[in-house]
Amino acid sequence: MLYLLYHYFDINLFQYITVRSGISFFVSFVLTLFLMPRYITWAKKKKANQPIYKHAPQGHQAKSTTPTMGGLVYLTSTLIASIVSIKFNNFYALGAILTLVLFAMIGIKDDIAKIKGGKNEDGLSSRAKFILQIAASFIIGIYLYIGGFLTDLYIPFYKYPLFDMHMLAIAFWVMVFVSTSNAVNLTDGLDGLATVPSIFSIMSLGVFVYVMGHAILSDYLLVPNIKGIGEVTIIASALVGSLIGFLWFNCHPAEIFMGDSGSLSLGGFIAYMAIITKNELLLLLVGFVFVMETVSVLLQVGSYKARKKRVFRMAPIHHHFELKGWAENKIIVRFWIMALISNLLALITLKIR
Repeated sequence: MLYLLYHYFDINLFQYITVRSGISFFVSFVLTLFLMPRYITWAKKKKANQPIYKHAPQGHQAKSTTPTMGGLVYLTSTLIASIVSIKFNNFYALGAILTLVLFAMIGIKDDIAKIKGGKNEDGLSSRAKFILQIAASFIIGIYLYIGGFLTDLYIPFYKYPLFDMHMLAIAFWVMVFVSTSNAVNLTDGLDGLATVPSIFSIMSLGVFVYVMGHAILSDYLLVPNIKGIGEVTIIASALVGSLIGFLWFNCHPAEIFMGDSGSLSLGGFIAYMAIITKNELLLLLVGFVFVMETVSVLLQVGSYKARKKRVFRMAPIHHHFELKGWAENKIIVRFWIMALISNLLALITLKIR
């Protein structure tokens, strides 16, 4: 809508991505602050509470009365703010919205099943969730491939592509989508633990998106110039704004949880941004906290199956520190610090080519 004001009425201000990004940020932030208390009140009346995993640390059982699916609210705010601000015909922006919607639908189905069943185990089976994630990722991968998106593989610190993956790029992108969405989902286990690292990741990748969509900046920093990609900065800005609004209610002690509807869509969007900026491998650094959580689960499961011994007291690793006696707030803030440092390091790679 804002871009149409420039297009039809020649209001020059609204042609700039930076201006529309700022507007989308504040629209989604204010909308989330307005809608979230109303949703919390409604969810409490409907008893749409978060079922706690039976093997979670004992202290978590007190959170069983906390409403869930807060992700629906900040995603709604993000979509409204984005629709107000983006060009409607932009290929990459439409792909970003498609990503948010598809992964949110998987999460909604899982959350509703858990709420109706009253147990965490009543949600989608691991197999069903995995199949749906692959399907959603494949749809987005096909969308990008048919749209003529670059299929070259890039690595950090090197300005030239290693090789062209051709159609294998779709399989590679599916792997990135599935692994990232699951990683964010695993991290969402303490109040605000997944929210702030997601904000940092989206902000970092948002810088890459803006730079790569800018002809002069991309040439100066020796990164690929992808025409039209900059419009995704607006959606990223909207999502950051809504997540900050969500954090107001999600910080410890949480009044609301994001649920799988929130965490899966966040992971999918972060993966999408990494893919369109050719930073699939840098995602290991951008999402370091998510990677650490996932690796801890893989090590725990692998060790127990191979040796019948556990590496950690409990996985994901944030539960390990809980059982060691760390206060929940201390774990959360220390993980936030690690996320901040890793993203600052990721941004340094922009200048080192």
